[in-house]
Formats: sequence, structure tokens, C-alpha cells
Amino acid sequence: MGEETCPRCGYVFRRHRNPVPTVDLIIELEDRGLVLIRRAKPPFGWALPGGFVEYGETLEDAAKREAWEETGLKVHLLGQFHAYSAPDRDPRQHTITVVFVATAQGDPHAADDAAEVRVFPLEDLPAPLAFDHARILADYRRERPQWLARAKIL
Repeated sequence: MGEETCPRCGYVFRRHRNPVPTVDLIIELEDRGLVLIRRAKPPFGWALPGGFVEYGETLEDAAKREAWEETGLKVHLLGQFHAYSAPDRDPRQHTITVVFVATAQGDPHAADDAAEVRVFPLEDLPAPLAFDHARILADYRRERPQWLARAKIL
């Protein structure tokens, strides 16, 4: 937190540095696997679809928008999985992500920040995964049966 001075009136105020909210999606595609994107911009690597929450947007709306923008898929959100907040999870800045689990039908296609989009079996994910997405997917792999049972999917 630092102090700044208003150039018009001279008032000294504190500038707060807050983490930036993001969303990520674990999209299960018609029993074929998980939808991942290969990032077109740094940090490179395979990643869950997702991105920054826009001002005035709910987390759910941001998740649906990001899924559509990056994969062309209209998703059905099953619920929030977990939130991840490690200050180093994104090398660009401190972000907090809320991860959603979703289902979709159809064939995804790369758009927006995605150079490529593919469907991978949960047991055979590519490497490297960007950000902390390897940890997120390891958590999901471990918790998936119980989580989907609670979501009444199995």
C-alpha cells in the first residue's frame, strides 16, 4: 500500500494493491475428457479456459463468457470447485481464481487467447500446464468422484 497525491487538490490518499479476480473452468466434454487451451500469449503452456472477471460481471457470467470466447462452447456450470489464491500462481500479477466445473457438448475451437484447443483424458494431460493448473487438476482428479456425486452427476 502506497501513498499518492491528487494532482488537482493535493489530497494525500492511500492506494491499495489488491489481488485481481479471475475464473477458470474444468470443462468435461461429453465423456471425452477435459477441454484445455494452449495459450497464445505468455505465460505459455496448456491451461484451463478462463480469464479476468470484468467490472460489473458475476463470477458465473465471467466463466460462461471466457468458455465461449476461448473455446466456442456454451457451458452448463455445475458449481464452484475451489478458489486458489497463492500470490505466485500467475507470474504477471497476484490473482485469485474461482474454479468452476462445467459440462458442454459439441466440438471446441480455439479463439481469443487460445492458440489451440484440445480434449484430453483426465489421466493423460499435457505438460507443461500454465499457472497452477497442474495443482488444480490434481485436486480435481483426487476429488472428482465425491464432487460429481455431490453435484448429482454420477
